Amino acid sequence: MTTTEIQPESAASSSVQATNPSFADFDIRPEIVAALADVGITHPFAIQAMTLPVALAGHDIIGQAKTGTGKTLGFGVPLLHRVVSPGEAGYDELPAPGKPQALVVLPTRELAVQVARDLATASTKRSVRVLAVYGGRAYEPQVNALNAGVEVVVGTPGRMIDLLNQGLLDLSRVQCVVLDEADEMLDLGFLPDVERLLASTPASRHTMLFSATMPGAVVAMARRYMTQPTHIRANDPDDAGATVKNTKQVVYRAHAMDKVEVLARILQARGRGLTIVFARTKRTCAKVADELVARGFAAGAIHGDLGQGAREQALRAFRNGKVDVLVATDVAARGIDVEDVTHVINYQCTEDDKIYLHRTGRTGRAGKKGTAVTFVDWDDMPRWGMINKALGLGIPVPVETYSSSEHLYTDLDIPVGTKGTLPKAERVRAGLGAEVLEDLGETGKKHGSSGGHDAGHGGSGGRDSGRGGHGRSGGRPERGERSDRSDRSDRGERTGEAHTARPERTAEPKASGRGERTGEARAEGARTRTRRGDATSDATRNQSATAGASNAAPTVTAPASSAPTGDDAGERPRRRRNRRTRSAADTTPAAAPQQ
Repeated sequence: MTTTEIQPESAASSSVQATNPSFADFDIRPEIVAALADVGITHPFAIQAMTLPVALAGHDIIGQAKTGTGKTLGFGVPLLHRVVSPGEAGYDELPAPGKPQALVVLPTRELAVQVARDLATASTKRSVRVLAVYGGRAYEPQVNALNAGVEVVVGTPGRMIDLLNQGLLDLSRVQCVVLDEADEMLDLGFLPDVERLLASTPASRHTMLFSATMPGAVVAMARRYMTQPTHIRANDPDDAGATVKNTKQVVYRAHAMDKVEVLARILQARGRGLTIVFARTKRTCAKVADELVARGFAAGAIHGDLGQGAREQALRAFRNGKVDVLVATDVAARGIDVEDVTHVINYQCTEDDKIYLHRTGRTGRAGKKGTAVTFVDWDDMPRWGMINKALGLGIPVPVETYSSSEHLYTDLDIPVGTKGTLPKAERVRAGLGAEVLEDLGETGKKHGSSGGHDAGHGGSGGRDSGRGGHGRSGGRPERGERSDRSDRSDRGERTGEAHTARPERTAEPKASGRGERTGEARAEGARTRTRRGDATSDATRNQSATAGASNAAPTVTAPASSAPTGDDAGERPRRRRNRRTRSAADTTPAAAPQQ
């Protein structure tokens, strides 16, 4: 495996030197260069400059660079350069015009939407058709687009596998495959789906794998499905740390009861632009968003329990500036690129250093400045110690911080006297309600196989929705509710039967009157009641047991005044009810009439 790195100019001549080329300096289609120039993109970042020559030559690539350094165009430009679109020379000579020529696989829905949009932006001067396929949306528009013909398919593994199984997605003509955020797909359990997709493409395909981190499992998969890949790591000589140097790292040890107060003050810092607040759970995410809205902030939420329409609504409102605070779970931590994000706040300590890198990488992108703030609970101190050691942040013990701490205001340039509620004069954002909620024809209710598959992988409604409301998490409460209702109804029926049966047993004694009972009736009622005909009283049972144990031939019989045995014992309950209706003077049963 070949490794190429950007090194300082004093490094050995065998390494590739960092220059300042433009996209026009590379042998790529002029239409792509013009489309990028129209949106102000003229010079590639390090990972892009390193990737383009190798990818254009047709070599498989493993691209590794810090998050926020432009990996999307690193694979997008070579991919689009290889694609032939309708109306261009050679399109009619293709073996199957209209079949997908390139495939981009991503772990989350939001990232799929973003990458598809970036590729479409770079193709505005051409007729390349780019289709995003992912769970949470109706099948019909995606199926119709595939039938009409597409050149590039971008999406999540769950929906791709569903379309592949139904014969609606034909990958036999794919020439280029891209696996973006490969380590996240492996962490989320997408490896079997990714392998299935790769197996459905021609063996001669051009494969590119990109991610910020490269665990061993990703390297093993690369060796299995790639041909002599070139491993490209783009490093800035002036930035030796694991995080981007333009991002200021601030870590506070905060109490759970005071976090919202601290957060509300940070959101009023001078110069704060768009802000992403990351929470660990969906419940915390929704709770924090509601709390911020109640305090006057324009906030939206993205998490797995929301439908796809609501998630896209919140992200569009955030991009358009209608809300300036986006509270999200890790579904937004991978690859989401929104301009002018100045602050990222980890409301809870991250699970590990990889998640920390991807979260904080949402700010300080494309060479801009950013601030990352992390709240660490007392219970999370050991975990934070491991993250700090792995990343070399130099903050082993975060300072204890409250909403009244003076250093909070000085560290983040918060005006003195700031309170936990946004003043009405500063509430200028339109809010989430100003963004239209798009009807996506949601999501898996009519297509059980799709919803189940996506839910099994979690993330975006599909996998994401497993992390999603229409996936597994939506089904379990439903089963639980049915079970609870069944249990309650069963218990209620049994209790009702018991309540109705008890009065029936006591009705007859009340009718006859307790005063009519004689001493003999009370004594007989006190005897052990049983339906077995061979033992009608304690005395009889004890005597029979003694006789059986000694194997004695003679049988000890009860005295004449004791209850009858044998066949007569089966009639005893009925005779006793008959006696209760008689007077106290006539309580002795007559045997002759019953025989």
